[in-house]
Amino acid sequence: MRKNNFKVVKIDKNKSLFNYEKKILINELILDLKLGYYDFEKEKAQKVKFSLEIDYQDKKPSNDKDLRSIVNYATIVKLIKKLIKKKHYNFLETLAEAVFDELFKDKRIGKILLKIEKLEILKECSSVGIQITKKRSHDKY
Repeated sequence: MRKNNFKVVKIDKNKSLFNYEKKILINELILDLKLGYYDFEKEKAQKVKFSLEIDYQDKKPSNDKDLRSIVNYATIVKLIKKLIKKKHYNFLETLAEAVFDELFKDKRIGKILLKIEKLEILKECSSVGIQITKKRSHDKY
């Protein structure tokens, strides 16, 4: 008969055995805003659609009683609404950078895929827009 060769491992309660890779999804957030380079875009609001995938890491599981233990999608939507009310953006790219700047303040966030589309600008298209992925660099310069 063979003997079990299992070893007992003591777990240090102060260290985490796991790393969580989490993703927040915000699909088709449609807002009315004045966005664009041309005069007619500065005068009249247009429908703009935002979609985001936000990757973040955590060493702890989410705490069901602590909203700070997660990256909150409602907070992200509020942040985008606040940004578009604060100033006029001529280009989708500069609006995207403003969104990135705010979201990357949360040190847990490592990567953001952001898609912004104008829904009413060209009659021949259902939408036109951009998609940008930005990753946090772990290099030190």
